[in-house]
Amino acid sequence: MTYDAHLHADQYLPERREAMLAEAFAEGVRGIVAVSMHPASCRETRRLAALWPGRIMPAYGHHPEQPPLAQADLRELCDWMRQLADRGEAFAVGEVGLPYYTRMEAEARGEPFDEEPYFAQLETFVRLASELERPIALHAVYEDADKALALLARHGVRKAHFHWYKGSSETTARIAAAGYAVSLTPDVLYESDIRELAASFPLGQLMAETDGPWPFEGPFAGMETAPAMTRAVAREIASLRGMDPQAVERTLDGNTAAFYGFDRLPTPG
Repeated sequence: MTYDAHLHADQYLPERREAMLAEAFAEGVRGIVAVSMHPASCRETRRLAALWPGRIMPAYGHHPEQPPLAQADLRELCDWMRQLADRGEAFAVGEVGLPYYTRMEAEARGEPFDEEPYFAQLETFVRLASELERPIALHAVYEDADKALALLARHGVRKAHFHWYKGSSETTARIAAAGYAVSLTPDVLYESDIRELAASFPLGQLMAETDGPWPFEGPFAGMETAPAMTRAVAREIASLRGMDPQAVERTLDGNTAAFYGFDRLPTPG
């Protein structure tokens, strides 16, 4: 059994999406958290999740490394998510967050960058996650993680997941103290800062992800990113900690299943 805590299933080529997921489950992947990029992406993610009930946990939102939604579109998306919640559908909020890389690129070009519309959009999603009592998958790295933490505290969010997290030791300690989760990708095999995080962050708050179809380097260079790569993530975390690989994989799987509610979904046939 293995879980992928963060995957963009709808971002694979249309002819690969269903085949890639079928291959993953045939290879023993137990569950996938499928995040969304924008409203159309949310609908496709929901369609894919319906094909494998109990195995795909959909997450709906609007990725921050693109222009924020217009207010009317944001309201429409949030109302749609409320309607799904009223029907009893399982889902998380995500991928949402702040545009760290877009902001850095603008500043490098010497261009002004107004973060306020992005911040307001994130607060809307944080408020919704609190209202619906849903987990939230965050794109919030470095100093943006501190901004996200302030919003989470303001709105009393209990389940927050900082995906592919990078940040200062002080911010990392704040995330750990709040009881929030962090997930690591296959770059834990070759990126020094991620390896340090893997060795030190509380194991009970760690998850493994691929962020597929994002490609990786090192032993994964030239390969299509696949959910089963989380096994390599678990093995590397175990090696860095001097622990039994199977025990670490069980812990990471248990963390993901409990955080996203896979352990409460019907067992797939």
